Amino acid sequence: MGKLAADLLGPVGLELARAVDQLPGEHAMPGGSRFELKWDGYRVGVVCRGGEVRLWSRNGKDFTAKFPDVQAALQAQLGTDCVLDGELVVWNGERLDFDALQQRMVNTVTTVRRKLAPAFPAAFVAFDVLAVGGVDVRPMRWTARRARLERLAQGWRPPLQVSPATADVEEAKEWLEAFKASGVEGLVVKGASSRYQPGRRDWVKVKFRETVDVIVGAVTGSVQRPEVLVVGRYRGRELEVIGRTTTLKAAQAEAVGRLLRPAGQRHPWPDEISTHWGRGSRTPIIKVQPKVVVEVAADAALQAGHYRHPLRLVRHRAELQTEDVPTLPDSAADE
Repeated sequence: MGKLAADLLGPVGLELARAVDQLPGEHAMPGGSRFELKWDGYRVGVVCRGGEVRLWSRNGKDFTAKFPDVQAALQAQLGTDCVLDGELVVWNGERLDFDALQQRMVNTVTTVRRKLAPAFPAAFVAFDVLAVGGVDVRPMRWTARRARLERLAQGWRPPLQVSPATADVEEAKEWLEAFKASGVEGLVVKGASSRYQPGRRDWVKVKFRETVDVIVGAVTGSVQRPEVLVVGRYRGRELEVIGRTTTLKAAQAEAVGRLLRPAGQRHPWPDEISTHWGRGSRTPIIKVQPKVVVEVAADAALQAGHYRHPLRLVRHRAELQTEDVPTLPDSAADE
């Protein structure tokens, strides 16, 4: 593959996106905005080198063995050495099935190969290319990389596809409405003249779903079997309580409890809080390490960054880190 940078050989350094509340305009990004669908799956870097394909998560984990169906398709259809950026997804009928995707990560490779892959085959949606042949194309503008990706993908068949992209914000909104029933999360916006910069958050993402991502900072009950999750977001460097969930179901408590760890002495929250558990009441909490991100459904909009009503736990976001969760506005910005 030539003398490429180490982060192109795997694990692959990927560019990231920061969450925003409003969709940028057509000229808001460098060189003009380019809109893509935000798929509900696992972000991966694909390295095809010497006919061998490996899949790397954005956190540097080797996903290859858990997605043998996608690896086989890539090895069969990629005609040259390359490095791709994209999303692993699972379709269940006409809808994306994130739960089926997560099942691959909690089961053995044997179970994945014999049961999960045949029952719920995965697909790969490519949206960028980092190298083609022996050429590192990350210094090229987005439009040039996109042209190379489309040439590379000529003749691709399912389960491989290229994510659609447009410069027309109205068309992007139409896509969103058309794909909403399929479970697409929202839109990612990139600059047409921007280079690919691993680790940077120059892209932006806008979610159009009625759920939000939050950080688990404490629980009631026990760490191993929490009854209620107390969740927060960062305001600057401080993790701030923004709400609590409804009482968890037994299966939810068991699953989340396996992920949580007791907090150390530097956890910023008090031993008791009064986040709408009752008028004037205070509830003891058990603080945990704020490293687990979950998705919750809210019945009401945020008020000063806080939820008035309990939140409903939707799922654990294993592919997200705490820095991926939108932050609260600075206090100075609120005044």
